[in-house]
Amino acid sequence: MAIHISSSTITPSFSKFSSTSRYRSPPSISYQSLLNPTTTRPLNFYQNRNNRTVVAPKASSTATFSPELTDVLGDVSIFTASGDPVTFNELWDQSEGIAVVALLRHFGCPCCWELASTLKEAKARFESTGVKLIAIGIGEPKKARILAERLPFPLDSLYADPERKAYNLLGLYYGIGRTFFNPTSAKVLSKSRFEALRKATKNYTIEATPDDRASVLQQGGMFVFKGKELLYAWKDEGTGDHAPLDDILDICSNAAAA
Repeated sequence: MAIHISSSTITPSFSKFSSTSRYRSPPSISYQSLLNPTTTRPLNFYQNRNNRTVVAPKASSTATFSPELTDVLGDVSIFTASGDPVTFNELWDQSEGIAVVALLRHFGCPCCWELASTLKEAKARFESTGVKLIAIGIGEPKKARILAERLPFPLDSLYADPERKAYNLLGLYYGIGRTFFNPTSAKVLSKSRFEALRKATKNYTIEATPDDRASVLQQGGMFVFKGKELLYAWKDEGTGDHAPLDDILDICSNAAAA
């Protein structure tokens, strides 16, 4: 079933999501192992749904992440779009390989179809400089295949993290306010963005939405690695608040030339 995107399609009803207890925040975990205790860069403090104060690094800042970040992520098991398990340290060359890791919200998010479309168009530019594109979404592998087939998107670059393991470790934002009411989410309604969204979702289907409905409250992010070194980190402040692609391409180009 295809759904044509209009402004009403992407304007959600608060009551639909606040009236059910299924929409819970992810398990509380400690981010201290991922944070650099000596950094003087500012951090974000926010309350999760359990009223516990959580420290999370600000968007676009790598200084707040520990050098051991890739080691922590390395053993996290996700899935290929075909359903095969794979760990993070298998996704790219951990010595000198350059990788762009885009964490989509979930496979049924129209804004993520737009981002996936943009990444697909840039894939050749990434690969021309030896950069590997890795797109990860929330949902079962069968949901990833729906996006891959209908967008379309290359299966060999698409992965599924149904339990949001990587998202939790990276401290990516979660919640009703972030998802639906953050001011940055309004960017998707600009004329240029809305046209790109409409084009990317011409074959969209809500069937790609994860079975775990709590996942629709998760935000994504963008990370660039060279080997085990984190070169760039971006946390989406709200739905559709994607990292500037030109910045990503510049960082990758400079890393490849270094």
